[in-house]
Amino acid sequence: MRRALWVLAVLLSHWRRHKMQFATLLIGLIAATALWSGVQAINQQARNAYDRAAATFGGVRTAMLVAPNAATFSQDLFVKLRRAGWPVSPVLEGRVQLNGHSMRLLGIEPVTLPADVGNAPRLGAADLTRFVAPPGQTLVAQETLTDLQEAEGTAPPISSGAKLPPLHVLPQLVPDVLVVDIGVAQRLLNKPGQVSRLLIGKPNGRPAPLQSVVGDQLQRVEPTAETELERLTDSFHLNLTAFGLLSFFVGLFIVNSAVGLAFEQRLPMLRTLRACGASARMVNTVLVVELVVLALIAGLIGLVCGYFIAAALLPDVVASLRGLYGAQIPGQLTLHAEWWFAGIGISIAGAVVAAATSLIKAIRMPVLATAQPRAWQQAQHRWLILQSAAACAVFAVALFLLRYGESLIAGFGVLAALMLGAALILPAFLEIILLAGQRRARGPVALWFWADSRQQLSGLSLALMALLLALAVNVGVSTMVETFSRTFIGWLNGRLAADVYISASDNAQAIAIRNWLKDRGEVQAILSGGRAETQVQGQPVELFGLPDHALYRERWPLLEAAPRAWTRLVPGNAAFISEQLSRRLNVGVGDVVEVPAPGGHWELDIVGIYADYGNPKGQLAVNVAALIRQFPQTPQTRIGLIVPREKIPGLIAALQKQFSLDDRSVADQATVKAESIRIFNRTFAVTSALNAFTLGVAGIALLTSLLTLANSRLPQLAPLWAIGITRPRLAAIELTKTLSVSLFTALLALPLGLVVAWCLIAIVNVKAFGWRLPFHVFPLQLIELVAVALLAALLAALLPVARLARMQPTDLVKVFANER
Repeated sequence: MRRALWVLAVLLSHWRRHKMQFATLLIGLIAATALWSGVQAINQQARNAYDRAAATFGGVRTAMLVAPNAATFSQDLFVKLRRAGWPVSPVLEGRVQLNGHSMRLLGIEPVTLPADVGNAPRLGAADLTRFVAPPGQTLVAQETLTDLQEAEGTAPPISSGAKLPPLHVLPQLVPDVLVVDIGVAQRLLNKPGQVSRLLIGKPNGRPAPLQSVVGDQLQRVEPTAETELERLTDSFHLNLTAFGLLSFFVGLFIVNSAVGLAFEQRLPMLRTLRACGASARMVNTVLVVELVVLALIAGLIGLVCGYFIAAALLPDVVASLRGLYGAQIPGQLTLHAEWWFAGIGISIAGAVVAAATSLIKAIRMPVLATAQPRAWQQAQHRWLILQSAAACAVFAVALFLLRYGESLIAGFGVLAALMLGAALILPAFLEIILLAGQRRARGPVALWFWADSRQQLSGLSLALMALLLALAVNVGVSTMVETFSRTFIGWLNGRLAADVYISASDNAQAIAIRNWLKDRGEVQAILSGGRAETQVQGQPVELFGLPDHALYRERWPLLEAAPRAWTRLVPGNAAFISEQLSRRLNVGVGDVVEVPAPGGHWELDIVGIYADYGNPKGQLAVNVAALIRQFPQTPQTRIGLIVPREKIPGLIAALQKQFSLDDRSVADQATVKAESIRIFNRTFAVTSALNAFTLGVAGIALLTSLLTLANSRLPQLAPLWAIGITRPRLAAIELTKTLSVSLFTALLALPLGLVVAWCLIAIVNVKAFGWRLPFHVFPLQLIELVAVALLAALLAALLPVARLARMQPTDLVKVFANER
């Protein structure tokens, strides 16, 4: 043991003499661990929220009975099933407006609530009495109470004027959910005697067959391991994980360079230890222990950094998930012990993988091995061929997944295979470019420039791969975001056709507002709208009522339409379908969709497909009058107005004064559009931050590689200095070489980035969201990204180049001695 400690002390002395090398090793491990653990913290926070939502008083994690073609059914069926021995409990679900927020209202019957409804919040005996006895309670999460700006114990009114029971905090609840007794929910939702589903508990005996009790009025839905929200958000979390993995591997490139150089520099030290009697097993064991200790230290620092990264990104992630999918995620970060252990484990595993080559060399090292500072960098023709063959095999996998893959995972698999293949084949492409430059070179210095660049390529290949991947991801994601941004703004101009939007509290107020508006001369048109929810082929579908007005005909974002589509929409037997619902149901123009309605099935001819970006639900657009005929309970509280621009402020002020409307109940088109664009920009803020972080880590990888090569480059540079080339000129040549290979890498990254953008737009977006964006190329953006890459390369090269320019002649003279 004592001998092992002495060996460890000798090995650690290397880091005292090479502090910069030690710093790059720690930076690599910290960078690799930080973003990976930060991304995993965000994903864990979101998935915990999904679990809470799914288990809220028996969500999809509980078996249930539902009506096959309707949103609700009579509670008489509940009574029949209870008498027949079925352990069922009724739930009524709907949405209400409270203080300008749309809330999910759940009505439960706590006495019959099964004890095995997953992770549902529990009500104790005392709480149960307060919950069911007048005036009852409204259970909410603490986050909901904060958003509503209400105090616990208050009884605020909903938009219809009806008051909720007093608010009471239940910590286990998910945000934006109100839980009340089912009788209260029936009153608030104006659905007397109706329930949405029946939760099924474990029966004590053998109940009567379902069909013999209720016939075909109800069907059983088995619990699922994955919720619809989890399926919808898979792409977002996979995107975050992909960024985390990319930065993790780029960080490992840094570790590989630092460990590789340290191994070559410590060969004389290892040889001396072996000659002094230390066994190969002991030396290698101490090397592993040293690496694990360093990885442990760096991992802990990386976890702390990862926590701060997650805390900084979480608000934007919450906004993204809420805006894109309607997911409610708590805004405060909570972490479990397994996150800390997983972060430390991934740090240690990554360090061992990055150092594997050097550790294997140490195991096989003969006792009399000599120091070969450049041996580990030598470019080998055979290795380039093998690496290129591996790249071709990976490209073949990408083509296979592109041709036969159907899932979202397959889409990300195509992206991963393309990027891995491109990274593997990059050294071969650079070798070809540099060889072509060497053959065209004139003069000895120019010839040496290209030849030495080829020799230096092996030492820089990992850093250049990191730069290629980071830049390609930046190009791909930036192109997709810019395409989405321009498409989204054009789509907003079509969807936001009216000049002023009004949201009345109830139908009575809406009628009063319409009557008042009829006497206003500045109002050119009053456009009524409406929304209803139903299910089509098991898919939740939103029915959107369109007014029959020329403005909508001009601006509605139709992607495909049948002849006379708008005319056929008016009678009420035709509909437009959103692009994502069209893909989910596999229907197109000319097909017929049956929509369950209170009065029976409503058959709709599909006469158009339209873009509906950002909506997680499928949508059918129908004539608003037909919608109200089929769904009489549809709230008619949405009103759009056509008003001259200069008259808008005065009309809004008059509306607010006459009907006591706040800014959330009446807004002009410009305000609504600005808010939508703000939400859109915040949605992609997390992507921009991850882009910048990844590119920064790639720049650090390039810096560490150049520092790694600095000392081993002296044998190539000293002869040039000896024949009369000054140190500043040598430094300029070295800087030019670094910028040249970086420029070649950046230029190769551009087409790869555009392919990545195409994959994101044509494969991942379609599989994740159901819509496909048009593909655009933005030349100025590509030029900016190349300039950023060159700037990163310049900053990375400045320190080693400055050292070379200031190097003492004695250091160069030592190259010609037998020992340096």
